[in-house]
Amino acid sequence: MIQVGDQIPETPIMQMTDNGPTPIAASDLLGSGRVVLFATPGAFTPTCSAQHLPGFIEKHADLTAAGIDQIVCMAVNDIFVVDAWAKASQTGDKITMVADGNGDFARAMGLEMDIRAFGMGDRCQRFAMIIDNGIVTDLMVEAPGEFKESSAEAVLNKLL
Repeated sequence: MIQVGDQIPETPIMQMTDNGPTPIAASDLLGSGRVVLFATPGAFTPTCSAQHLPGFIEKHADLTAAGIDQIVCMAVNDIFVVDAWAKASQTGDKITMVADGNGDFARAMGLEMDIRAFGMGDRCQRFAMIIDNGIVTDLMVEAPGEFKESSAEAVLNKLL
């Protein structure tokens, strides 16, 4: 599993742009400035939609005031689902939404999980990390079924 002090992998992820779905190396998107990356097992899932993503939207101003340049949300879904989730959640320009459709980035970080028992296939563990110029400085990985370590409030507490 990725650790504090490790560099973000170069694995491609997808971002929706004005030109449609666009691959970008995770290291390019996350490698400049101070970034919060948080990941959800899936778009539109209960905890992800009711708490995780909304918390980062609500705490956007506090996080930027604490020195964060960009907040990125990643889900192991296709980019069209992630884009629909962004629109439904009204993320606007507060959250950069990216898709790890095949789970390659999650696997490259050692943060994948098998939830086929729930009909969801291979997904990403719920986590948040603070990244400084491509290097992980804080990593908060949730225990299965939990939501406390990777919340916007928990990340903000790490920054203060």
